[in-house]
Amino acid sequence: MPAFLTIFQESRRLGQTIAPAALIPMLIAQTNALRIMAPQAKSDDRARILTLAARFAEYTGWMAQEAGDDGAAMWWTDHACDLAEAAGYHDLAAYALVRQALITMYRHNAPDTVELSKLAQEQTQNPRICGLAAQREAQGHAIAGDYDACLRALDRARNLLNVPGEDDEPIIGTSTIEDPVTLATAWCLHDLGRPEAAVEIFDAAIRRIPAHAHRAKARYTARWALALAATGEAERACLEVEPVLEALARADSATIRVDLRRLAQELARAHHKAAVRELAPRLASALHTGILHA
Repeated sequence: MPAFLTIFQESRRLGQTIAPAALIPMLIAQTNALRIMAPQAKSDDRARILTLAARFAEYTGWMAQEAGDDGAAMWWTDHACDLAEAAGYHDLAAYALVRQALITMYRHNAPDTVELSKLAQEQTQNPRICGLAAQREAQGHAIAGDYDACLRALDRARNLLNVPGEDDEPIIGTSTIEDPVTLATAWCLHDLGRPEAAVEIFDAAIRRIPAHAHRAKARYTARWALALAATGEAERACLEVEPVLEALARADSATIRVDLRRLAQELARAHHKAAVRELAPRLASALHTGILHA
C-alpha cells in the first residue's frame, strides 16, 4: 500500500506537467491492479485497497475531462463510486456529484451546477467534500448572476474547507492549492460582471500557487487574463496569457481552452492593438489543435 500511495501522489504531480492522454493509461493500470489485489487481501486491508483504487479511478475521470472526453470522465467517476461503495467509503459518491457539477459548470449550465452541488452536500457530512460542493455551488450561482447566493456559498465553502481532515486519507480534490476559495471567489466575481474586483484578487492569489502546479496555475491565469481583457487591459491580458500557452504545449487541458476561447472573443474587440494581433495566431492555433506550435 505505501508503494501504491506513492504512485498515486506522484501521478497527481505528473498530472500538472504532462498531457492527460499520456497519464490515463498508467492510472487505469494502477486502478485495475488494486482492484485485482483486493479480493486476495486480508479483510482489514481490503477496504484500504479498494478506497485507493477508487481514488485512482476518480483521478482518471478528471484527466479524461482534461482530455476533452466528458463521457469517459463520468464513466470513471461512476466506477470510482462503485469501488468506494465496495470499500464502505460512501462519501466518494457525493464527491462524484461535485465532479459532475464541474462538467455542467464548464458548459455554463447554472441550474444543474447548483442542483448537483446541493445534492452532494445533502448526501455527506464529510467537511471537505461539502466544502468543495459549496464552492461549486457558488460558481453555479455566479453563472446565474445571483451575487448574494454566491457569496453565501463561498462563506460556507471557506468554513468547511478549513476543517482539518484525517492524516491518513488521500486528499480529495485539489492538493496543490492551499486556498482554493479565494481563487474561486475571483472566478465568481468575473462571472458576476465584476472583473475589476476579480483582477485584484487573482493578482495576489495566483502568486501563491506553487511553482510546480503548472496546470493549476495555467487554469487560473487564463481566467485572470479573461478578467483583464474584460476591464479593457488587452495588452496586459496578452502578456499574462503567454505562460498559459506555454503550459498547454506541455500539458493539454480542455477546461483551460474553454476560457481561452472566451478570451479570444474578448480580445477580438481590441484587434487594433499590436499585442492582440501578435497573439491572435498563436491563440487560434492552441484552440484549433489543443497543442501550441512554437
